[in-house]
Amino acid sequence: MNSKNLLMMASVLIAGLTIGYLLPDHATSSNEERVDRDDGPCPGGGEPLAWRNPMNPAVTSPVFTRDEMGMDYLPVCADGVSRPGGAGSVTIDPTMAQNIGVRTVVAEQKTISRDIRTVGRVTMDEQRVARLHPKVEGWVEKLFIDRTGEQVGKNTMLLAIYSPQLVASGEEYLLALRNWQKLKNSPFTDIREGAKRLLSTSLERLKLLDVPEHQLKEIRTTGRVPKALHIHSPFDGIVMNIGVREGQRITPETELYMVADLTRVWVQVDVYEDELPWVRLGDEAEMRLSAAPGRVFKGKLSYIYPYLDGKTRTNKVRIEFANPDLALKPEMFANVTLKPSRTVNAVVVPSEAIVRTGMRNQVFVQRSEGRFEPRIVELGLQSDGGVQILSGIKEGEAVVTSSQFLIDSESKLKEATAKMLSIGASSSDSQVEAVPEASMDGGHQHMIHSHSPDEKPEAGAHAPAEGHMQMHHQTGEMP
Repeated sequence: MNSKNLLMMASVLIAGLTIGYLLPDHATSSNEERVDRDDGPCPGGGEPLAWRNPMNPAVTSPVFTRDEMGMDYLPVCADGVSRPGGAGSVTIDPTMAQNIGVRTVVAEQKTISRDIRTVGRVTMDEQRVARLHPKVEGWVEKLFIDRTGEQVGKNTMLLAIYSPQLVASGEEYLLALRNWQKLKNSPFTDIREGAKRLLSTSLERLKLLDVPEHQLKEIRTTGRVPKALHIHSPFDGIVMNIGVREGQRITPETELYMVADLTRVWVQVDVYEDELPWVRLGDEAEMRLSAAPGRVFKGKLSYIYPYLDGKTRTNKVRIEFANPDLALKPEMFANVTLKPSRTVNAVVVPSEAIVRTGMRNQVFVQRSEGRFEPRIVELGLQSDGGVQILSGIKEGEAVVTSSQFLIDSESKLKEATAKMLSIGASSSDSQVEAVPEASMDGGHQHMIHSHSPDEKPEAGAHAPAEGHMQMHHQTGEMP
């Protein structure tokens, strides 16, 4: 039995040695075959400059390794840091670019303009509003128009007022008129001229007190002064306000009526600062109202206010609209579209191509298939769907219009890696040690070591993974 057992054990041992001898040769030949095929992890089979931690790009290794969670380090290829486009250029496999939705548009040289859409408020034309005040003190005898909103014509009688001053002035005019009738045939020139001047002066006084022509004619015809003075509307319009009632005492400060001509109205609109370069006097405007669906009102820009609203950061613009049928009523809200007459010939890209960081504006230019380069651009006027480019790109260059934020994040990652590699290029590949100064004596210190594959750890220490960056945390003694 013992001989048979020994013989069996010897057979198993020989078989194991044979297998162990053959396996290394096979692995070696496989590795040699991979090297011969130049099948590296970088495009074209090239070897990476370094390997970076997939979770922390600042941590790199000169050889392939894995992090604490078992994730493979990613290769940092020469393509990402040494392209002619500089740090930040990104290369994406065309299939991957299609999968993530990368789209490009060619920058064009064209003529641009911009319609400005805003909200307006209908107001009265300030040049067609009359506020009527008496020139003398007195009392309201009669209101002929006693309701607001009534439409009145020019010279429509509004009210009658009694004023002792007006009666006295009327009596003076009547006496001057009688005196002139007696002396107009006098042989003495001075007497005739004096009577004429007195009549003219008294008549002018009544006119300055707004005595209407028909009452002056009544004085001349009847030879007596009427008790009440009539106040008339100065033009066709709408009675917007009545400030008195019958029997009320009035003074020159009393507003009797407010009459407005609404056959032409103003529309006040707010324009943002970036829209102001497009706005010019005389530009056409279109307006639509919810009260008149399907109807488009056309007007012209008549005034640009010389100041901005400090709260809304907008500039008011005035537009005039004809309103013969009074369809436009004050205080209505409307949707207004300004049609600027200004046009600009410029290099234009879509607005969505711009990546705004707050510090700069940039686009991604497609240099070749799958290769993208960031460019800082200077923006000009904003048009409908496009932006004028003053500098940074030229006509005919293709810019990314979708998924550029994914490309931007990858670009920044490669740029940061390139800077880190350039800083560490002068350091030894076998070991790099960085020990920042402690903030105070006895404070925390952080040391980062990168071990080469051939470097052995000190006795008693845990051996790190091959080529893996090892971080030590040291704490000073507490006093």
